This record gives sequence, C-alpha cells and structure tokens, in this order.
Amino acid sequence: MLLTQDAPTATRPADPAFLRDIVQGLSAARKATPPIWFYDRRGSELFEDITNLPEYYPTRTETALLQRHGADFARAIGRGRAVVEFGAGSARKTPHLLRAIDPAAYVPIDISGDFLRASSSVLARSFPALPVLPLVGDFNGPLTLPAQVDGLPRLGFFPGSTIGNMEPSAAVDLLRAMRDLLGDDAMLLIGMDRIKDRDRLIAAYDDAQGVTAAFNLNLAKRINRELEGDLPVDGLAHRAIWNDDKARVEMHLEAIRPLHFHVAGHCFTMAAGETIHTESSHKYGPRDARLLLRAGGWNPVEEWTDAEGLFSLMLARAS
Repeated sequence: MLLTQDAPTATRPADPAFLRDIVQGLSAARKATPPIWFYDRRGSELFEDITNLPEYYPTRTETALLQRHGADFARAIGRGRAVVEFGAGSARKTPHLLRAIDPAAYVPIDISGDFLRASSSVLARSFPALPVLPLVGDFNGPLTLPAQVDGLPRLGFFPGSTIGNMEPSAAVDLLRAMRDLLGDDAMLLIGMDRIKDRDRLIAAYDDAQGVTAAFNLNLAKRINRELEGDLPVDGLAHRAIWNDDKARVEMHLEAIRPLHFHVAGHCFTMAAGETIHTESSHKYGPRDARLLLRAGGWNPVEEWTDAEGLFSLMLARAS
C-alpha cells in the first residue's frame, strides 16, 4: 500500500539550498560542502554499490544485527508503532525490522525523490498490508509527517551510522529535532559505527575498486550539471584520512593541479594540494554514544553489537 507525500523542501534541479551551500562552502577559507548533496540519483546508486564492497563493513554488520535480534526488537519495541526512517535510501535493511515488530505504518524519508519512490514501491509490494508513506525531504530541516500516522506511537529508525556524518553539536540538534517530531512516547533505533583500527577505517572509505572515489567525484559532476559549473573533474582526486583528534574519517576532493573554475557565475580557485572537505564520519565509543543520545533528548534502553565490536545498534526512549 504505497501513498506519497512531498515535503515543501523537496529537492529540484538548481535547488536554492544546493546553490547556497555549494557557493558558501567553496567561498570559505577551508572549502567544505555538506554531505547531503552527494545524494542525487547517481550518488544514491553509487552509495548502494559502496555498501556491497568487501571493505565496507558497516552495512553487512548492521544487517546481521537486524537479522539476529528480531525477537529482541519485538520484546523491547512492541507492535503497532509507525516506523519513521530518516535517510531511507534503498531501505534494504528495513524489512528485517518491519517483520520483527509488525508496525502500523512505515514513513521513509529521503532527499532523493526518484530513488525513494522506487525503493518504496519495492517495499510496498513486499508488505502489501502495510501503509507505506514516502516523504521526500531533508531530515535536517522542518518536516511534517503524513496525517495517516497522527495518534500512533512512533519508532524512529536511523541506521547506517548516518549520525556520524554530523559534527557532534549538529548531531545533538538533529536528535532533539527527531525527539520533537516523533513525540513524547517515541523510541529511536539508531546505528553507530565504533572506533577501531585506522587501516580498517580508511579502507572502508577508499576501496580498491574506486567506487567511493566515484561517489565523491560525482558531487563535482552534479555541481557542473545543476549549477552551471565548469569544475575540472579530472583535476580532482579522492582522499580519505583518519583525524584521530576528532575521531573521524574525512573525505576530501584534492586539487592535483592549480584550478580555476566557475559555479553559478561565481569564480573560484584552488591551489595544488588544496581540498574540498566533502564528508566526515565520526566514530563513537559506547560511552560517547550514550552521552550523545542523552544530550539529544533520548534515554538509552538497550544496545546490540557484533562479536568484533565493529558496530552497534542502540535503542532509546524519548526523555
């Protein structure tokens, strides 16, 4: 049962927010762009390819946790909640949760409308009795949930350690916004990547096949296509580094020669070796994760992790 609703902030070609963020980011002394703009249709497809790479442990580890602990979720969460998934993408992991807790409705939220509607159609066919209500929008901004879930208790689902893409202060703000959106009796099931060996972390963001590099460079292609840019894609290289002080992997686009280019009528230059910081992926220890949740208005209830301690799923209740 598939019903659709577009948020007022649905992304379109030459979206004003995209234009603003890119021009501001490229104008900064240290160039940086928000990772949300990776996810046009091609970027979403490339990210799905990344999740299948042998180096990329988070997806298969989290999926295994969702498969293994269905009975635990059913006990701790109960039946009849509306599941609201933030940044749903392909919703590939979601069926494991839906089968376990028998929800009353499912609301996937994603900024890539075409990709979201396609994945929602697939899921609706798998769960024909479940109202599937895709919502196109940026979960970092204001959202209004479909009227069909009014009055239902809600479970936020935020897998993939997407929370790690945000600075800790922004992560706390997002958790508070989720708390307000989902309501006083809400619960949240969230995936968080753990701190681990540096080489394993770098490999997950700089794979041997170059898929992550293509994902990163696709941002430059999108800028050129949608913002009348002439950014020389062949003058950029993908870089992944571990920032130990901030406990995060950083992705950058590095200029391999001096660059001069335009975006939406604005002129920019980059010296050789200068970078555009395109993504951070913060990693959390168990205590850090609990502290983050509490700061965001959620009380941790239970936690599940794999035998190696690579990744954790945490269940929290609105405080």
